[in-house]
Amino acid sequence: MGRKHSQLFFTHDSQEISASSNCLPPIKSLKHLADLTETSYRDLRKIITRQSPEPYKVFRIRKKSGGFRIIAIPDESLLKVQQWIYRHILSQAQPSPVSYAFQKGKSIRDAASVHCGCRWLIKLDLYNFFGAISEIDVYRVFYSLGYQPLIAFELARLCTRLGSLTAFRHRHRWEIEGNSTIISQYQGQRMGHLPQGAPTSPALSNLAMVAFDRKIMNLAAEEQLTYSRYADDLSFSTPLTSFSRELAKAFIHRVFRLMRTYGQSPNMTKTKIITPGARKIVLGLLVDGEEPRLQKSVRNHIRQHIFYLNHSDVGLQKHAQKRGFLSTDGFKAHLDGVLSYVHDIDPSLAQNYRHQLADVYRLV
Repeated sequence: MGRKHSQLFFTHDSQEISASSNCLPPIKSLKHLADLTETSYRDLRKIITRQSPEPYKVFRIRKKSGGFRIIAIPDESLLKVQQWIYRHILSQAQPSPVSYAFQKGKSIRDAASVHCGCRWLIKLDLYNFFGAISEIDVYRVFYSLGYQPLIAFELARLCTRLGSLTAFRHRHRWEIEGNSTIISQYQGQRMGHLPQGAPTSPALSNLAMVAFDRKIMNLAAEEQLTYSRYADDLSFSTPLTSFSRELAKAFIHRVFRLMRTYGQSPNMTKTKIITPGARKIVLGLLVDGEEPRLQKSVRNHIRQHIFYLNHSDVGLQKHAQKRGFLSTDGFKAHLDGVLSYVHDIDPSLAQNYRHQLADVYRLV
């Protein structure tokens, strides 16, 4: 069913998003926002009316699973506005309690912990997660936080981009019908989406999924399943012996239907049912015990790096080149990221690895 442009202003999904304080900044107009963010009103107007040139630098990075991920980095002016929106508005809003990604005080370990000791595990994945969150979804977030329709629309435009007209964007849900807008220059033929690379997108993705998470929580509760979501990764588990593969398949079918209701699509290749006795892994962590644990492959990966760094015939520079890094700094940054991940799970192990690497780096 087509959506008229006026729906951006006058129809809203009940998100029930709350803020951590009642001190969200009032925004009276686009000119007022330009003053608050110390940016050009003319620049903001061009972005909102989708005028050229594109305010994002767009590039592709190859995914480990195959294919490419589109990254869109906002230009200096838009970045400044988006950073202000995140700091003063989005960081004050509360996502769903079952959402664990992109939040201070929450981690992969926390998301995995709720599934420890489970007998059955269901893992689902959302296809093109950021790209499937539309301009209307983002508008509803700002509207639910108390902003007037026009301001909510303008904020949504500042946090979304049109992107290329791909096969995915040819779908009817991305078309705008009617063009009955309050401001004629805001007319358009299709809707924007969340760009992966904007500082506002992670928080907006969580807030746009509040209603979805609530529905899924209720659905999971009916089957006595524990639910967690880490960005596009959905995990469900139960310790019950009475659960079965047939119940799991029926449950997955109901979740897929809800996904489509909210404009999301399942990544069928990542749909998994893990039965009793099989190894249980959530977000790369083993959850078959009382606490989440690192997989042996992660520990072996780090030990292998340390071995070659210490090897007299290899060392830092040769090893970095062998692993495809253009510089030793890039390799060290990669390894530091891996150790930060390990630290979230096992701080003492991460500290041990860091001490070993410090000894290696001192010899370079």
